[in-house]
Amino acid sequence: MSALVPLPERGSLAYQELVTRRPIADQVWDSVRQILDYVRASGDRAVLELTERLDGVRLAQTRVHGEECAAALEGLDGRVREALTEAARRIEAVHRVQTFHEPPVAVAPGVRVHREWRPFQRVGLYAPGGRTVYPSSVLMMAVPARLAGCPEVVLCCPPQRDGHVAPVILAAAVLSGVTEVHAIGGAQAIGALAYGTESLNRVAKIFGPGNAYVTAAKLQVFGDVAIDMPAGPSEIVVISDGTAPPEWLAADLRAQAEHSPDALAMLVTTSESDAAALREVPEGQVKGFRCVDLQQAVAFANDFAPEHLALACRDPERWLSLVTSAGSIFLGADAAAAAGDYATGANHVLPTGGAARSFGPLGVEAFGRPVQVQAVDVTGIEAIAAVTDVLAAIENLPLHAASVRTRSR
Repeated sequence: MSALVPLPERGSLAYQELVTRRPIADQVWDSVRQILDYVRASGDRAVLELTERLDGVRLAQTRVHGEECAAALEGLDGRVREALTEAARRIEAVHRVQTFHEPPVAVAPGVRVHREWRPFQRVGLYAPGGRTVYPSSVLMMAVPARLAGCPEVVLCCPPQRDGHVAPVILAAAVLSGVTEVHAIGGAQAIGALAYGTESLNRVAKIFGPGNAYVTAAKLQVFGDVAIDMPAGPSEIVVISDGTAPPEWLAADLRAQAEHSPDALAMLVTTSESDAAALREVPEGQVKGFRCVDLQQAVAFANDFAPEHLALACRDPERWLSLVTSAGSIFLGADAAAAAGDYATGANHVLPTGGAARSFGPLGVEAFGRPVQVQAVDVTGIEAIAAVTDVLAAIENLPLHAASVRTRSR
């Protein structure tokens, strides 16, 4: 059982330790570097050997044939298929409005500027599969990738003990538009996606959550390939003022702690009665803090920058505008964070470890980028030259000015 303790004073050493996550252990970082170097040097041979050594599964190849994927969907329990289909529909509804459109801007007569969307041609998705399987994560990544227009969507997921990717993962892949599946997990999967192997062509960008090894691998390959965000162990901050039933608060805290032993859940409340929410929660994973008022609680949340932030208080919209750093925000006591994991259509691939200070939730825009287009016709040359003549002279680049002036009629 945990207990409510006073929230440390902002700026104190205890406060800084509370909002600062532990870095990835040197041992993990070094192990991942060795795995990535091995995959980069030896390709499929390294991936197969690492899969046998680390996952205890001997494979002849990693590629999952389309027939196996189709059979997995065909054999899926009807209720599971219905739930996955409905979840995918909601994800598409939420994410479709994120598709890129930008009208041209006429900055002067004869001068127009706009940007056009270009999807990545090949993207890699990672779905964890250690403690359990996550078909919902497949939907959360693959549906936006399809909406973005990515023609090749590659999924890596660890094989189970029988050497196969879980059928429900394969079914979710088919439902959401994945074009290629490989039975690879861990840092070796990230290496294969980043560097390519004989049987898996490299991708432009890697997406997906994972454990410390996966997160370390994504950070280490960044630069050779783009990544979505650091998305490691799950975390939640629940802010309460005593108006939500304590058993609801406890349920939200336990739900996030359920993900893994290194998941983190915090209750920050103005009410001593909320201590009841801490009676039956995993000690060590769940912490409870008493604060002076909700303004102090929100300020702490901004400093902590949680993956999930639940405003389980009266008039949550009042506090929403004050939240500056959170991956996904849940308004009101009825908005369970687990609803966002599965059923609201919002994306559950979120920044963790304080990365919500500078990253947002996964969306369609992450699966491509805009290209800039500038159109200048004869009527716009003088308007351009009037500016370039002056600025090119200041910067001592006369040939820049000449390249515009030579087009004057």
